[in-house]
Amino acid sequence: MPEQNLPRIALLATGGTIAGAQAQANAAGYKSGALPIGHLVDAVPGLADLAWIQAEQVASIGSQNMSHAVWATLAGRIAELADDETIQGIVVVHGTDTLEETAYFLSLVAHTDKPLVLVGAMRPATALGAEGPANLYNAVALAASDDARGRGALVVMNEDIHYAREAQKIASMGICAFASPNRGRAGVMHGGKPRFYSRNTTRHSLDSEFTLSALQAAGWPRVDVVYAYAGMDGLLIDALAGHAAGIVLAGVGDGNATDAALAALSRVAQAGVAVVRSSRTGGGLVGRGVEIDDNTMRFVAAGELSPQKARILLMLALSVSRDPAAWQRCFEQY
Repeated sequence: MPEQNLPRIALLATGGTIAGAQAQANAAGYKSGALPIGHLVDAVPGLADLAWIQAEQVASIGSQNMSHAVWATLAGRIAELADDETIQGIVVVHGTDTLEETAYFLSLVAHTDKPLVLVGAMRPATALGAEGPANLYNAVALAASDDARGRGALVVMNEDIHYAREAQKIASMGICAFASPNRGRAGVMHGGKPRFYSRNTTRHSLDSEFTLSALQAAGWPRVDVVYAYAGMDGLLIDALAGHAAGIVLAGVGDGNATDAALAALSRVAQAGVAVVRSSRTGGGLVGRGVEIDDNTMRFVAAGELSPQKARILLMLALSVSRDPAAWQRCFEQY
């Protein structure tokens, strides 16, 4: 029987591979989100000795189907749990495909200093060598640690701890599929305890100006991502102009593209669409005005943010301002 003084940790389950089930042993295919959170909790040895678990099933989906509606539900429930004095930390169980996006979104709209940890698995729960139980144990241990307080949303996978802003899925298979390409991992889990190497120096959580209510009031501004490639023209960009409030360029190199694509982006930017240049390379910096005259073209430089995270930040920035200078400030601070 667990001790009465154990920390109480809330688990918010959304499905994903960690809750996946194969039709037969060793099958490559599986159904994401097939198993309820109670099944996952019961499969983790020693979890009852680590914390009191309050588990809730928020969704049962593969994270390729993660939606704004589920994000809103998660953010709303996290706000309630943040106000609950009996809850020490919060764990979101999530599929790996869009885990980094949900983590970054929550780091910007969850206004709490309580530990908030996102976790998943690359192998389904029924697979030989499934790493889900170990990952979930480490996630609960991290959420129960006072050292995780005030660090914003964290991702724990394969004993590595990542800040939400830095975490990136870098491989489609294998358990070593997450990294923090630019600033490095935040720390590691060792013997069920976190060892942090650094602090997140960007704005997040309690220091964030963004709110779920403002985003909802703005109607979740539509932001699309266009991928740069050799021979790219402006057809898709021009087509998006009548629908998107913002466009993120997943550019070659430091956020570049063909002359035709840049001309189309400049046209839509002059018409009022927010345009952000990011890089498709997976790492590095997209600086303002390095190769491209961002001032003249009315572009925003994404800095270190990946295209998928630049989309989230631009969506939130559009919910609070229509000033391009304010959008750029957001990308420099968050």
